[in-house]
Amino acid sequence: MLNMLKSCNLCPRNCAVNRLDGIIGFCKSGKNVKVARVSLHHWEEPCISGTDGSGTIFFSNCNLQCSFCQNHQISNEGVGKEISIERLSEIFLEQQQRGAHNINLVTPTHYVPQIIEALKIAKSKGLNLPIIYNTNSYENIETIRALKGYVDVYLPDLKYFNDKYSRKYSSSPNYFTHATKAIEEMFSQVGDVKINSKGLIDQGVIVRHLMLPGLLFDSKKVIDYIYNTFSDSVYISIMNQYTPMPKFNKHLEINKPLNPKHYDSLIDYCITLGIKNAFIQEDETCSESFIPNFDLRGV
Repeated sequence: MLNMLKSCNLCPRNCAVNRLDGIIGFCKSGKNVKVARVSLHHWEEPCISGTDGSGTIFFSNCNLQCSFCQNHQISNEGVGKEISIERLSEIFLEQQQRGAHNINLVTPTHYVPQIIEALKIAKSKGLNLPIIYNTNSYENIETIRALKGYVDVYLPDLKYFNDKYSRKYSSSPNYFTHATKAIEEMFSQVGDVKINSKGLIDQGVIVRHLMLPGLLFDSKKVIDYIYNTFSDSVYISIMNQYTPMPKFNKHLEINKPLNPKHYDSLIDYCITLGIKNAFIQEDETCSESFIPNFDLRGV
């Protein structure tokens, strides 16, 4: 599995660098996994966080580099600690011992080969929690295919419909094309959402969409794709937690809070379409207080 790193094409950047020899590409990731925080997270969708929390592992670095990323410390600045595959497998088991409802792999794309090896080890030692793959969706379909049988729940973003926005704000050409192919492969693997008697998700896909200021029309096109493609077989999570990052975002037109009326309009649009399975957020989620402290805890 680690041979995938010899000529790394895990994402559409297709850098083709030999990460096993210490050469890094766009995401700045090498041979070793880098992790910034391990915690029980209580602010995911209710069927993920439950009462005891989701067992999040926040991976450092990223293959998107969104200009507005609220986790810029780890995505852009590389805060974190390099660990071995064996240590990652131990972290999975420690999260299970803490009572986590699931293992939540946050921004994992660039470490898929190492994650698969760590999961093999952890499962051989008793790991039995649902595995959640929490991704920005800018992935090559072969990467998602490699995860078949290892992931129970896919939690992909679908950030943009129009390529001009993905290029401008995330430097990601053809984002929608790559992301939708990846999401369709995810669905083909795990199928319809299954919620257990405790109200927790055991299997399925929840597609997240973070609404950006001024992009109501683009958001509607994203929703159209999700519902027209999957109907109510996937859940949609419509997020209003966009938090301006004045120090890091050079794009003034989106460096401001989301207009609550636009968010309400998008929710009304979903109701008009007949969407049944959706999560929405309350007001006052636009706050830096919701951003985790990437202090290497649990690593």
